[in-house]
Amino acid sequence: MAGKVRRNIELTTNIAIITVALLLGIVLVKNYLLPRAPNSPPTVPTGSKVSLQNVNWAAKKRTLLMVISSSCHFCTESADFYKKLAYERTKYDDMGIIALLPQDVGAGQAYLKTLGVSVDEVRQSPLNAVGVTATPTLILVDDKGVVTDSWVGKLSAEKELEVLNRFHMNDATRLHHMN
Repeated sequence: MAGKVRRNIELTTNIAIITVALLLGIVLVKNYLLPRAPNSPPTVPTGSKVSLQNVNWAAKKRTLLMVISSSCHFCTESADFYKKLAYERTKYDDMGIIALLPQDVGAGQAYLKTLGVSVDEVRQSPLNAVGVTATPTLILVDDKGVVTDSWVGKLSAEKELEVLNRFHMNDATRLHHMN
Protein backbone atom coordinates (compact mmCIF):
# COMPACT_ATOMS: atom_id res chain seq x y z
CA MET A 1 0.00 0.00 0.00
CA ALA A 2 2.79 2.46 0.90
CA GLY A 3 4.50 1.70 -2.41
CA LYS A 4 1.33 2.55 -4.32
CA VAL A 5 0.98 5.89 -2.49
CA ARG A 6 4.63 6.68 -3.17
CA ARG A 7 4.18 5.94 -6.90
CA ASN A 8 1.10 8.18 -7.03
CA ILE A 9 3.02 11.00 -5.33
CA GLU A 10 5.93 10.56 -7.76
CA LEU A 11 3.57 10.55 -10.74
CA THR A 12 1.78 13.69 -9.52
CA THR A 13 5.12 15.42 -8.86
CA ASN A 14 6.44 14.51 -12.31
CA ILE A 15 3.27 15.81 -13.99
CA ALA A 16 3.56 19.08 -12.01
CA ILE A 17 7.24 19.50 -12.96
CA ILE A 18 6.51 18.86 -16.65
CA THR A 19 3.59 21.31 -16.60
CA VAL A 20 5.69 24.07 -14.99
CA ALA A 21 8.55 23.42 -17.44
CA LEU A 22 6.18 23.65 -20.42
CA LEU A 23 4.64 26.90 -19.16
CA LEU A 24 8.08 28.39 -18.52
CA GLY A 25 9.20 27.30 -21.99
CA ILE A 26 6.17 28.97 -23.59
CA VAL A 27 6.85 32.23 -21.72
CA LEU A 28 10.53 32.21 -22.72
CA VAL A 29 9.77 31.51 -26.38
CA LYS A 30 7.08 34.20 -26.47
CA ASN A 31 9.26 36.85 -24.81
CA TYR A 32 12.65 36.12 -26.34
CA LEU A 33 12.38 34.19 -29.57
CA LEU A 34 9.25 35.40 -31.33
CA PRO A 35 9.43 38.76 -33.13
CA ARG A 36 7.17 41.49 -31.90
CA ALA A 37 3.87 41.96 -33.63
CA PRO A 38 4.42 43.52 -37.06
CA ASN A 39 1.71 46.11 -36.47
CA SER A 40 2.96 47.31 -33.10
CA PRO A 41 1.73 50.83 -32.49
CA PRO A 42 4.34 53.55 -32.45
CA THR A 43 5.33 54.57 -28.96
CA VAL A 44 5.93 58.16 -30.01
CA PRO A 45 2.94 59.90 -31.58
CA THR A 46 3.39 61.31 -35.07
CA GLY A 47 3.39 65.10 -34.90
CA SER A 48 4.83 65.28 -31.40
CA LYS A 49 8.03 67.24 -30.83
CA VAL A 50 11.13 65.45 -29.55
CA SER A 51 12.95 67.37 -26.89
CA LEU A 52 16.68 66.70 -26.76
CA GLN A 53 19.04 69.34 -25.45
CA ASN A 54 21.59 70.81 -27.82
CA VAL A 55 20.29 69.11 -30.97
CA ASN A 56 20.10 71.39 -34.00
CA TRP A 57 17.29 69.67 -35.88
CA ALA A 58 17.57 72.21 -38.72
CA ALA A 59 21.08 70.95 -39.55
CA LYS A 60 19.52 67.90 -41.27
CA LYS A 61 16.35 67.42 -43.28
CA ARG A 62 15.67 64.16 -41.43
CA THR A 63 17.17 62.62 -38.33
CA LEU A 64 16.64 59.05 -37.24
CA LEU A 65 16.72 58.50 -33.49
CA MET A 66 17.81 54.94 -32.88
CA VAL A 67 16.70 54.13 -29.32
CA ILE A 68 18.55 50.96 -28.38
CA SER A 69 20.19 49.24 -25.43
CA SER A 70 23.26 47.05 -25.21
CA SER A 71 21.20 44.59 -23.15
CA CYS A 72 18.51 44.27 -25.86
CA HIS A 73 18.94 41.14 -27.96
CA PHE A 74 16.54 42.50 -30.62
CA CYS A 75 18.87 45.51 -30.97
CA THR A 76 21.87 43.25 -31.47
CA GLU A 77 19.94 41.07 -33.94
CA SER A 78 19.04 44.23 -35.92
CA ALA A 79 22.70 45.26 -36.37
CA ASP A 80 22.82 44.43 -40.10
CA PHE A 81 19.86 46.72 -40.74
CA TYR A 82 21.42 49.49 -38.62
CA LYS A 83 24.61 49.17 -40.69
CA LYS A 84 22.53 49.61 -43.84
CA LEU A 85 20.91 52.74 -42.40
CA ALA A 86 24.33 54.11 -41.44
CA TYR A 87 25.64 53.44 -44.94
CA GLU A 88 22.66 55.18 -46.54
CA ARG A 89 23.17 58.16 -44.24
CA THR A 90 26.72 58.64 -45.51
CA LYS A 91 25.48 59.14 -49.07
CA TYR A 92 23.49 62.28 -48.28
CA ASP A 93 24.30 65.35 -46.22
CA ASP A 94 20.69 66.00 -45.25
CA MET A 95 20.19 62.85 -43.13
CA GLY A 96 21.44 62.11 -39.64
CA ILE A 97 21.35 59.31 -37.09
CA ILE A 98 21.51 59.78 -33.33
CA ALA A 99 21.75 56.71 -31.09
CA LEU A 100 20.05 57.03 -27.70
CA LEU A 101 20.96 54.43 -25.09
CA PRO A 102 20.23 54.14 -21.37
CA GLN A 103 23.90 53.18 -20.88
CA ASP A 104 26.57 55.87 -20.60
CA VAL A 105 27.99 57.33 -23.82
CA GLY A 106 31.25 55.34 -23.62
CA ALA A 107 29.41 52.04 -23.22
CA GLY A 108 27.04 53.03 -26.03
CA GLN A 109 29.91 53.84 -28.37
CA ALA A 110 31.62 50.55 -27.53
CA TYR A 111 28.39 48.62 -28.16
CA LEU A 112 27.85 50.29 -31.54
CA LYS A 113 31.48 49.64 -32.45
CA THR A 114 31.08 45.91 -31.72
CA LEU A 115 28.01 45.93 -33.98
CA GLY A 116 29.91 47.80 -36.71
CA VAL A 117 27.32 50.61 -36.72
CA SER A 118 28.38 54.23 -37.13
CA VAL A 119 26.13 57.12 -36.20
CA ASP A 120 26.49 60.89 -36.05
CA GLU A 121 26.13 61.03 -32.29
CA VAL A 122 25.67 58.76 -29.28
CA ARG A 123 23.73 60.04 -26.28
CA GLN A 124 22.78 58.64 -22.93
CA SER A 125 19.09 59.09 -22.25
CA PRO A 126 16.42 57.32 -20.26
CA LEU A 127 13.92 55.77 -22.66
CA ASN A 128 10.97 57.69 -21.26
CA ALA A 129 12.73 61.02 -21.97
CA VAL A 130 11.70 60.59 -25.62
CA GLY A 131 8.44 58.77 -24.92
CA VAL A 132 9.81 55.28 -25.59
CA THR A 133 8.88 52.21 -23.57
CA ALA A 134 10.78 49.48 -25.44
CA THR A 135 13.94 48.91 -27.45
CA PRO A 136 14.65 48.93 -30.26
CA THR A 137 12.59 51.93 -31.32
CA LEU A 138 13.34 54.03 -34.39
CA ILE A 139 11.97 57.57 -34.47
CA LEU A 140 12.15 59.65 -37.63
CA VAL A 141 12.02 63.40 -37.07
CA ASP A 142 12.04 66.32 -39.47
CA ASP A 143 14.18 69.47 -39.44
CA LYS A 144 12.04 70.93 -36.64
CA GLY A 145 12.32 67.88 -34.34
CA VAL A 146 8.75 66.77 -35.10
CA VAL A 147 8.10 63.02 -35.26
CA THR A 148 7.11 61.93 -38.76
CA ASP A 149 7.14 58.17 -38.05
CA SER A 150 8.31 55.54 -35.58
CA TRP A 151 8.82 51.77 -35.48
CA VAL A 152 9.11 49.42 -32.51
CA GLY A 153 10.88 46.09 -32.15
CA LYS A 154 12.84 43.89 -34.50
CA LEU A 155 11.52 44.79 -37.93
CA SER A 156 10.47 42.48 -40.74
CA ALA A 157 12.10 42.94 -44.16
CA GLU A 158 9.02 44.87 -45.30
CA LYS A 159 9.21 47.24 -42.31
CA GLU A 160 12.95 47.73 -42.87
CA LEU A 161 12.21 48.79 -46.44
CA GLU A 162 9.53 51.13 -45.12
CA VAL A 163 12.06 52.75 -42.77
CA LEU A 164 14.53 53.19 -45.63
CA ASN A 165 11.82 54.67 -47.85
CA ARG A 166 10.73 57.12 -45.17
CA PHE A 167 14.34 57.98 -44.33
CA HIS A 168 14.76 58.89 -48.00
CA MET A 169 11.29 60.48 -48.14
CA ASN A 170 10.37 58.18 -51.05
CA ASP A 171 12.85 59.93 -53.33
CA ALA A 172 12.93 57.58 -56.33
CA THR A 173 16.38 58.75 -57.37
CA ARG A 174 17.84 57.86 -53.98
CA LEU A 175 16.00 54.55 -53.75
CA HIS A 176 17.48 53.60 -57.11
CA HIS A 177 20.96 53.81 -55.54
CA MET A 178 20.13 51.51 -52.59
CA ASN A 179 21.31 47.93 -52.96
